[in-house]
Amino acid sequence: MNNDIFPCLWYDEDAKESAEFYCKVFDGKITADTPVVLNIELFGQKMMLLNGGPQFKKNASVSFMVICETEDEVDKYWDQLMDDGMVLMPLNSYSWSKKYGWIRDKYGVTWQIFLGEKASDQKIVPTLMFIHENNGKAMTAMEFYTKTFPNSKIGNILKYGDGSEGHPATEDPENVQHAHFVIDGYSLFCMDNSYDHQFDFNEAISMVVMTDDQEQTDHYWNTLTSSGGKESMCGWLKDQFGFSWQIVPKRLIQLMSDPDPIKAQKVVQAMMRMQKIVIEDLEKAYQS
Repeated sequence: MNNDIFPCLWYDEDAKESAEFYCKVFDGKITADTPVVLNIELFGQKMMLLNGGPQFKKNASVSFMVICETEDEVDKYWDQLMDDGMVLMPLNSYSWSKKYGWIRDKYGVTWQIFLGEKASDQKIVPTLMFIHENNGKAMTAMEFYTKTFPNSKIGNILKYGDGSEGHPATEDPENVQHAHFVIDGYSLFCMDNSYDHQFDFNEAISMVVMTDDQEQTDHYWNTLTSSGGKESMCGWLKDQFGFSWQIVPKRLIQLMSDPDPIKAQKVVQAMMRMQKIVIEDLEKAYQS
């Protein structure tokens, strides 16, 4: 499993409370605990929780599929996530699963609880919903992402027109109802959806990519910002579909973790002035 790629969830001062909640629900553990950043591990998978402020709200354009082996397991997670949560699709039997439901928890994160076979060794799989002007681009996005990252592939694809029960009249039969793809060993799902949802991709849920060196950093940054993507600050960017990524050299984390608070602060200040992270400039700030 690749823990150099992992999701980041944006919070307005309640990341710690949320981290404790998820660790209780999924029997996980908190692996880093600072006022701004918390890391948790659920089923051996890393997730970052960021106290960023009130700017961005999490929504169902990115949800998390939890793949369960038994109906009891489905019920266990569902019942706990229901605590002040909101049902988006009722827990029921569907054509794709004997027991499935979609729920938004009290922190705004949406979960698809699914009884079925795992597509990889991941139990939790981020799921991207391509809506509005992105509707119909799920296949294009998978091709783009799998060309950008090594050790990548497109897995099973179910199109709306493939279903034995027919497809909704609103959905193009060639659009993706559900698909699995892998980027550098990390599994994601995606789907197209024509419904006029009152949300879309934003910075509240992003994917972090930890890089080994400047060459790798440059490659991901330049490729993901191409074809209409946008550079942001501090290693953040949006790709051509509006999905947010953080391209973070591992060296940045090492320098920011220096026991000398003055050196660490100089690195943070240098990083805050950057768009793409430049390791050489971080080193200069550290040595100054």
